[in-house]
Amino acid sequence: MPDPHVMRSDHAPTPFTAEEIRAGCPEGRTVISVTRTSDGANETSVSRFVRCDATGAEIENDGILGRARWSDLQAHASFPADETTITSEFIDTGLGRLDCLRYSVARGDSVDEFWFARNLPGMPVRYRSSVAGVVVSETDVVANEMP
Repeated sequence: MPDPHVMRSDHAPTPFTAEEIRAGCPEGRTVISVTRTSDGANETSVSRFVRCDATGAEIENDGILGRARWSDLQAHASFPADETTITSEFIDTGLGRLDCLRYSVARGDSVDEFWFARNLPGMPVRYRSSVAGVVVSETDVVANEMP
């Protein structure tokens, strides 16, 4: 039986399966994040799971309603194996100290880093984008409200 964390043979395993994301993202889950950019701008975003079923969810992102399959959400964390390094790391966040899987995806002089909290299936709790060693943006989850 194939590993449900591997979506493509040339990709690294994802931190969560589609089923783990479905179980961890019930109707009403609301995630608030703040993005800071190198020019000093800050932006707050709100994502809320509105309606969920066996195949996917209606998700409201900053007031815009859309639908995604659980497998689509899993695919957001499917990266080419030859560009991806996965490590374990504890990080301090607005949600407290979290045990995370850190995915570093290097493409040329750009590096995208994603910290997925092992106990919070779904989106990363931190995301950082760097170019030539300079951080251009960083997003942190500051609230995770469960129904």
